[in-house]
Amino acid sequence: MSVFHRMNTALNSITQLNAALATCMLADRHGLRRKIREVADLQKAADSKSTEKADRLLAEIVRKISSSHQKYQARLNALPKPEYELDLPVTARREEIKAAIAKHQVVIVCGETGSGKTTQLPKICLELGRGVSGLIGHTQPRRIAARSVASRIAQELKSPLGEVVGYKVRFNDKLSESSYVKLMTDGILLAETQGDHFLNAYDTIIIDEAHERSLNIDFLLGYLKQLLVKRPDLKVIVTSATIDADRFSKHFNGAPVIEVSGRTYPVEIRYRPLGKAGYTAQTVEEDLGEDDETLYGIKRKGKTEARWLEEDDAEEAIEEAILDAADDLLRQGDGDILVFLPGEREIRDTADHLRKYQGRSAKLRNIEVLPLFARLSIEDQQKIFRTSGTRRIVLATNVAETSLTVPGIKYVIDAGLARVNRYSSRAKVEQLQIEKISQAAAKQRAGRCGRVSNGICVRLYDEQDFNNRPEFTDPEILRSSLASVILRMAALRLGDISLFPFIEAPSSRLIADGYLLLQELGAVDANREITELGKQLARLPLDPRVGRMILAAKQEGVLREILIIASALSIQDPRERPMDKREAADQAHAKFADERSDFLGYLKLWNFYDDALKTKKSNKDLLGKCHQNFLSFLRLKEWRELHGQIREIAEELDLKPNEQEADLDKNYDQIHRALLSGLLGNIGFKDGEADTYLGARGIRFTIAPGSALKKTRPKWVIASELIETSKLYARGVAKIDPDWIEPLARNLTQSQYSDPRWDRKLAQVSAWERVSLYGLTIIPKRRVHYGPIDPKESREIFIREALANMEFDTRAPFFEANRHLIAQIEELEHKARRQDVLVDEHTLFAFYDNIIPQGIFNGASFETWRKDAEEKVPRLLYLTKDALMRHGAAGVTEAQFPETFVMDGVTLPLKYRFEPGHPLDGVTATIPLALLNQLNPTQAEWLVPGMVREKITGLIKALPKALRRVCVPVPDFVTGFLEQAQHDKALMPALAEYIQKQTSLKLAVTDFDLSAVTEHLMMNFSVVDEKGRELGMGRDWNALKAQLGSAAQLTFRSNSPSIEKTGLKQWDFGDLPKTLTFSKDGHQLTGYPALEDNKDNVAVKLFDTETMAQKAHRMGVCRLMRFELKEQMKQLEKGLPQFNQYALLLRNLISPDDLREEMLLAISERAFIGEDDLPRTNAEFMNLKQRARTRLPAVVDASSRLATNIAQEYQALTQKLNSLPSNMARIKKEIEEQLAMLLPKRFFSQTPWERLQHLPRYIKAMKLRLDKYPSSIDRDAKSAQNVQMVWQRWQDKVSNLRKANAEISEGLADYRWLIEELRVSLFAQELKTPFPVSVKRLDKIWDDLRD
Repeated sequence: MSVFHRMNTALNSITQLNAALATCMLADRHGLRRKIREVADLQKAADSKSTEKADRLLAEIVRKISSSHQKYQARLNALPKPEYELDLPVTARREEIKAAIAKHQVVIVCGETGSGKTTQLPKICLELGRGVSGLIGHTQPRRIAARSVASRIAQELKSPLGEVVGYKVRFNDKLSESSYVKLMTDGILLAETQGDHFLNAYDTIIIDEAHERSLNIDFLLGYLKQLLVKRPDLKVIVTSATIDADRFSKHFNGAPVIEVSGRTYPVEIRYRPLGKAGYTAQTVEEDLGEDDETLYGIKRKGKTEARWLEEDDAEEAIEEAILDAADDLLRQGDGDILVFLPGEREIRDTADHLRKYQGRSAKLRNIEVLPLFARLSIEDQQKIFRTSGTRRIVLATNVAETSLTVPGIKYVIDAGLARVNRYSSRAKVEQLQIEKISQAAAKQRAGRCGRVSNGICVRLYDEQDFNNRPEFTDPEILRSSLASVILRMAALRLGDISLFPFIEAPSSRLIADGYLLLQELGAVDANREITELGKQLARLPLDPRVGRMILAAKQEGVLREILIIASALSIQDPRERPMDKREAADQAHAKFADERSDFLGYLKLWNFYDDALKTKKSNKDLLGKCHQNFLSFLRLKEWRELHGQIREIAEELDLKPNEQEADLDKNYDQIHRALLSGLLGNIGFKDGEADTYLGARGIRFTIAPGSALKKTRPKWVIASELIETSKLYARGVAKIDPDWIEPLARNLTQSQYSDPRWDRKLAQVSAWERVSLYGLTIIPKRRVHYGPIDPKESREIFIREALANMEFDTRAPFFEANRHLIAQIEELEHKARRQDVLVDEHTLFAFYDNIIPQGIFNGASFETWRKDAEEKVPRLLYLTKDALMRHGAAGVTEAQFPETFVMDGVTLPLKYRFEPGHPLDGVTATIPLALLNQLNPTQAEWLVPGMVREKITGLIKALPKALRRVCVPVPDFVTGFLEQAQHDKALMPALAEYIQKQTSLKLAVTDFDLSAVTEHLMMNFSVVDEKGRELGMGRDWNALKAQLGSAAQLTFRSNSPSIEKTGLKQWDFGDLPKTLTFSKDGHQLTGYPALEDNKDNVAVKLFDTETMAQKAHRMGVCRLMRFELKEQMKQLEKGLPQFNQYALLLRNLISPDDLREEMLLAISERAFIGEDDLPRTNAEFMNLKQRARTRLPAVVDASSRLATNIAQEYQALTQKLNSLPSNMARIKKEIEEQLAMLLPKRFFSQTPWERLQHLPRYIKAMKLRLDKYPSSIDRDAKSAQNVQMVWQRWQDKVSNLRKANAEISEGLADYRWLIEELRVSLFAQELKTPFPVSVKRLDKIWDDLRD
């Protein structure tokens, strides 16, 4: 046979094979067609190897075609012969519908509820021979509807459920090889598109209840439109009771519309609106943004939402209206009542209300009240379909609106409301709000009651309200998150969602929001292209967020736990709360609660059920345990089945669960980090004491009441969902650590930077970073390296701060050289007190800016660049003195501004600073602590030559005008003073003396106002220890001595010559020199040895001032003499002459023991030393001892007499004071104050001996003043005023000197006793004074003291 003949024979075979495919099963045709094409290609090659392979393949094809044809033929032969109910409206249009289906790919069947389209259309398709090569797919919006419709059709075809007619819903598949009609939810069909892109399992698809316009339905209708071009054999029938037929027809390119009007029985519509206290509605204009104001050029209508005015009254009103309407309908005859309410809560409240009245109403007494909603247990749902002898009132949500036929319903009460799920793209939350239903939904509800006989529908609103409502319910695609749709489309390669043929295209804002969520999950990239992670997510039949958790769980090692939680989040909660047993259910569920996380509750529940399965004795035992714990057995079963499916899918993606069960405490973080990966938009932060949480994008939500975290209210939480009802509630809540968020949301967070600054320690520019996610701050303040973030600004900060301001730690030679050069010029500025010598930082910045290249912004990059640059130009970064100085500063010389200063023969270092207001402004002398008490600061008043002229000028200008005007011109006057001044004298006395000499005007030092002289013109002293550490600083020398004098004394004594001794009671330590010179820390010091009184003994100490040494030595000699004359002192301690008499009189002033010690101290001081010189040798001390022994008896007698006189005068004065009338209160107070100053507690030892003799006279003068007062009140007051002026003047001076820690001169101390003599002369002249005294004389003495 020729080659041409063999090819022609093969061609004829292939043509026959292709023709044979028409009688094969649809599921086989695509694979067979591909193999036939492969055979044709092999036959064209015409070589022996290809021919041999072609023959083998042909044999395989023939076998498969034969097998498929047999199956096809068997199904064709067994095709059911349907029978029709002739009274159904759809039956009357059967032939027209058959013709349309046979002629067109798509047919739109539009009929009212009760027309029979749901059950009869599959039978019409069977009559046309559909369902043979592939199934007749029939979708329903809900699982309960799919099951009930399948049961109904199977019953009409006289076939057991699962044979001719079957159904598939999640977790339940009741189909067989012999099935022709497959009922399923639209979600099941949508899921099958992933594995069967061309839906080859079906030859006919019926999309029922399309008016619901769910997200699945809209996506299926768009998907089918694209598929019909590739599947010309596929028939699509779209049905609904009330539908916008024209829109669907246009969507399918002018598909024919067949309207099936009329019902089985007519329905009467009655309007029964609520009263004023009840329901009202308002239109809310939703802000859609500029891009979404219109849809197809038509302005959107505002969303109509339900609002309850006077909420409690309103609920009571609607419950009463239902009760009244039910009461009326029950009078109409037999039949059950179906009541449509918005939600579960309203159903529970209405059921309670009806049951409350059942006992009072004869008609309601035997009525069964049944709830019907999606979350109801399957067992309770099945009660609806089981008829009984009693009449029923069924309270339902819109779950009973379509497909689901509740048997026996004759009446409907429609509240006109429903809970509608709306997704807010702004807040990223689901809003489950009560809204008015559309006209289409209202008609659907009315259609539920015309199935068995004439029906009545009572609408609890008026007819005008009905007419004003929108015609159709908003499609779910216009009010839902599109993330799942976008992801599925991307996985199926269906192109851009904005170009997908939806019946109504979603808004660009919702599309953008869907992409944002997918980007948040990492499923798509910035270009909206699906990522590998997205492809993995698309293979998981779950919400993308739940899928993301599963993928993250693999990395965290807790995949087993997250698979359990993910499957739980995808089903209805298996925990039941029957309305009549809510408290018992809550108690039973408490063991599953975890106060940290609701998600852990799922794991505990899973473990509980798992243990129950392992330990069950029987299925009945397991069922009883579930009911005992208020758990739905069927939902638990569904949970495990879904978990198994998801686990299989995960394992196909190479995601193998961890074998060992995670510890809920140890692995808490890993579990919740995985959960967080899919819930980044659902985080919340508790920012106050209220119950609300601040969430992403500015929302506020509250933890739902059923959550285990409602009471604990942790700081940070995540929620599995945010649902808005009366409030925005978070469900499925868990506590999280905010530190987990950023690593999971690294590409989604926003950072704000503040306070960029140079960090010397890190050698980089640092800034504070605030990290937020969707507007919620997750990291309030974190230090970060700012260089990579803003290299330009960081480079400027680096140059300005690190280099120009020398805030850089480097060993580079240029840096130290530049620092030294700048320090020299700054020193000139400080001395000259002007800041125009050194160039400003802008010049320094410009110098470095011109050299350093871009991209250098920290120490490391600079050092790398510098090393390379300096190899080429070694002195590239060196500054020059000319470049740094604006002018030469010629006036700043070493003579004018010396580096050291000589004070009391000690050379002290000086430092200069020009910074007004700063504590170091001016010139600072450094004082070693050991010299603090020794140095005389007089010379420091002259400052340094370069500054003293300014100080003197300031002092002169601050003088009173009468004195200042004679010192002009001031510059010449200051020059004259400086030319003749001797710097070894105090500055101000020398200046006062010069002014008096030049002008003949007498000037006191106090006339100079030091407060008018700026602080920098006063020498600043810095006291340092031997290690150079500053202990104190200030411009007041006496204040520093008060602060550090004791420390100075201790420092002075340390390391001093070993002259000091302790525990001495006799002079056996040799001679005591007056001074002792030694060296310490390079300074020549002079010490003053002296005896120190330690009461029990004496010690030899080295003092740093002569005054302190003299005072201590006098007291030490007295104490040592008491030890020498101990026998005599013992006699005195036993009894002083007349001691008891005057001690008794002075008991209110001083205790007898204290008085005795005081007198002994005074006697010792007077008798042992008196006017003698203090001894420095043992011989001198022994001579003094002889004189002391001689003087002691006389001093004792004199002291006793003096004490007696003081006591007697004191007694007389106190008696007089106690007897004064109240009108003498002023003078009494003055006398008491004077007496307290005159006789302090230790007056006997502290009052000088020569003044002690006059105390009786001073006390007596007080008594005489009191005696004279009644007859000379005015004179007394005038004299008292004069005394007070003199006294106050002296007291202020002494107080100021003590505060300044300055010494009080002997003249100033004696002045105090002159005031006492003045009092005697003014108030008791008869007592006379030792010398003339008056106010004028005291004023003159005061002036002399000031000089």
